[in-house]
Amino acid sequence: MHRYVGVGVIGLGWMGRVHAAAFRRVRDHFPALAVTPRLVIASDVSADRRAHAEHVGFERTAEDWRAVLDDPDVDAVSITTPNAMHREIALAGIEAGKHIWVEKPVGRGLGDVMAVADAADEAGTINAVGFCYRFAPAVQHAHALIEAGAIGEVNHYRGVFLADYANRPDAAASWRFDREAAGSGALGDLMAHVVDMTHFLVGPIERLSARTATMIPARPRLPVGHGTHFSRVASDDLVPVTNEDWAAALIELESGTVGSLEASRVIVGPHVRMRFEVHGTTGALAWELERMNELQRFELSENGRDEGYMTVHAGAQHPGFAAFQPGAGVPMGYDDLRVLEAAAFLEAIRDGEQRGPGLEEMRAAARVLDAIERSSTSGGWEPAR
Repeated sequence: MHRYVGVGVIGLGWMGRVHAAAFRRVRDHFPALAVTPRLVIASDVSADRRAHAEHVGFERTAEDWRAVLDDPDVDAVSITTPNAMHREIALAGIEAGKHIWVEKPVGRGLGDVMAVADAADEAGTINAVGFCYRFAPAVQHAHALIEAGAIGEVNHYRGVFLADYANRPDAAASWRFDREAAGSGALGDLMAHVVDMTHFLVGPIERLSARTATMIPARPRLPVGHGTHFSRVASDDLVPVTNEDWAAALIELESGTVGSLEASRVIVGPHVRMRFEVHGTTGALAWELERMNELQRFELSENGRDEGYMTVHAGAQHPGFAAFQPGAGVPMGYDDLRVLEAAAFLEAIRDGEQRGPGLEEMRAAARVLDAIERSSTSGGWEPAR
């Protein structure tokens, strides 16, 4: 039986457009899903962004986000606003009986995440959180290999997200650089992905010791409703940066394995080097976003000869890939991951079954992010669960 799901999007910046495009593309890539998303209504304070939403197929738009939740034709809502709005909108959406797909970090800290996750638990509506990198076919393959014991017992782990979007002093002071609007900085924006990937691949983080730093203390103001956190502004109108640019942590997993995590938004060199390296007693795996269709795999040989990493190219034999490309070597892109994410969200709605990554996974990640902030103040080890 075919089903139509009415979709609303709240917030039409870069990420809102990505969500809208993902919903539009689902039927093309997953015709057997038997779910067609209907783009009902989108909201944003910007008239230009609302006009774009109508251009790409939304039936109507509104300036006030409440109009999306009040619309009886809307079954599911994407929340892609600045972090400060996540809690209010998500709670209102849950109360209205809507299924929600909300971008991480679901608010400005652990308290916001807990409030939203608890409300969703009680309501029983379906939820998803934007941990899109889990959906990369090479990452899914790595997860399966680790689960199958293909690299033996895990004994080393490193995860990083090194981004350069704010490495110049003229990079605009968007809401991401303001603690009141965003909560944390590189932690909520980048480290949240690193933590979730760590949990996905090698299990929960038990405790940690961490440090944070703000390396560029002031930036030029960015007018509300204009540009993104990638924008550069030539202006002497500077505002202080009130959250961190960089964070790193020494972690101990539940298994006892020790590893490390690092995130930066001001590094020179890497563009979006989200990367993990996981080593076991008989092998190792490595992956990074800039080469997201490749998995590096190492296996110990019996005689110790001709050992080295081999490159496994994502292909139709790996989860999700065949919906986009026919064979290995023809690359998928970032937006394709969001289509996989949208399809998983719609499938969960269709089946009435909560699946990850959702608010439960965000709750686990938020506890770790909170522990990093606490440790950066205390200077000691802090529990992360």
